Amino acid sequence: MTEPAGPTTGAVDAASRRREQRGWYFYDFACSVYSTSVVTVFLGPYLTSIAKAAADADGYVHPLGIPVRAGSLFAYAVSASIVVAVALMPVVGAAADRTGRKKPLLAASAYTGAAATAGMFFLDGRRYLLGVFLLIVANAAISVSMVVYNAYLPQIAGPEERDAVSSRGWAFGYTSGAFVLVLNLVLYTGHDSFGLSESDAVRICLASAGVWWGAFTLVPLRRLRDRRMPAGGEGAVGAGWRQLTATLRDMRRHPLTLSFLLAYLVYNDGVQTVISQASVYGSEELGLDQTTLITAVLLVQVLAVAGALAMGRLARSYGAKNTILGSLVVWALILVAGCLLPAHAPAYFYLLAAAIGLVLGGSQALSRSLFSHLVPRGKEAEYFSAYEMSDRGLSWLGPLVFGLAYQLTGSYRDAIISLAIFFVIGSVLLARVPIRQAVAAAGNPVPERI
Repeated sequence: MTEPAGPTTGAVDAASRRREQRGWYFYDFACSVYSTSVVTVFLGPYLTSIAKAAADADGYVHPLGIPVRAGSLFAYAVSASIVVAVALMPVVGAAADRTGRKKPLLAASAYTGAAATAGMFFLDGRRYLLGVFLLIVANAAISVSMVVYNAYLPQIAGPEERDAVSSRGWAFGYTSGAFVLVLNLVLYTGHDSFGLSESDAVRICLASAGVWWGAFTLVPLRRLRDRRMPAGGEGAVGAGWRQLTATLRDMRRHPLTLSFLLAYLVYNDGVQTVISQASVYGSEELGLDQTTLITAVLLVQVLAVAGALAMGRLARSYGAKNTILGSLVVWALILVAGCLLPAHAPAYFYLLAAAIGLVLGGSQALSRSLFSHLVPRGKEAEYFSAYEMSDRGLSWLGPLVFGLAYQLTGSYRDAIISLAIFFVIGSVLLARVPIRQAVAAAGNPVPERI
């Protein structure tokens, strides 16, 4: 059932809007387990170990005949997955805006990713190419699904409540990530008592993330509502890239929105790369075991819930822009500290994980809600497609830089410190954006504090 398009909160009454918001939170609850258990914890070290088993005497594998250092394979695969997502996200954004039917698109992308993740159960032996393929499919699918998911935010939350709603969504995601990581920790550390090998335990943890993702996606699909487009809004989707080109042309009429996207593209590239490569860095450079990595990421999840909610409150006092800028300073300091960490010292790694947890959720949640104020009404999915390309779709440069740094130097410390430049440049670009002026220029009401 669809309802006519209208103002942000339109004719939807408060109770119905809250019901949609609660359903919306549950997609974060569903898919965040993939980001946490698969990308952040298990797949990087596991795929690297499989690649090393298949490597030649010099430590190289040769996908498509290209010599790749086994330790760089995971970073390159993440980068390749994002290039695939770039090709798909404009098509999905165009379809969502032109038809108003977001739910079928959310369902298709979510269940494609969930199926690919569940298929990681079959990743063993020397099947590193299978791992690369499933990672590319799942990572591209979650990026596409987030285009549609984020586009709901301006429709289900008014301007004054978006920071809080967005932060709650991230908190739901980190809560589920923490809960599933506890289950993963029990299974992994007790695999012998369950009659499983270490490899079996890892593969079950990977596959269970796909099952969780698919199961809890049912909640938003039941509660979120499609909104019928105005007359003339429907029609053939056509070429998604033409739609993206049109979106970028339209953004030229909103240069301050475009300036924010550029800043976000840069600093978020650093955030996404730290998240995806942290376990590889911990296992390969710092010599930490899988149990330490799981508990460290569990600590990140627990503190990220509190951090997302706390930074949401800070934004009400100091504004979202200033709060994000403060978090970027912390991110840069985290990388410097990470580069200096001694090997085989889990206590220091836990301290670093705690710092990441306190800024991770808040910096992402506030960026999403801040951008929602800069989107012209009626162009939510279209603009959030461009945003998602900044969030995930164009976050290929960080993993590529990380992979190349390791490929050239053989040092993960050099690779991790190279990411600091993303936070420095991103901070400078964000500081130059006059946010209140940008909100007004997009035709939206300016909140009292932003």
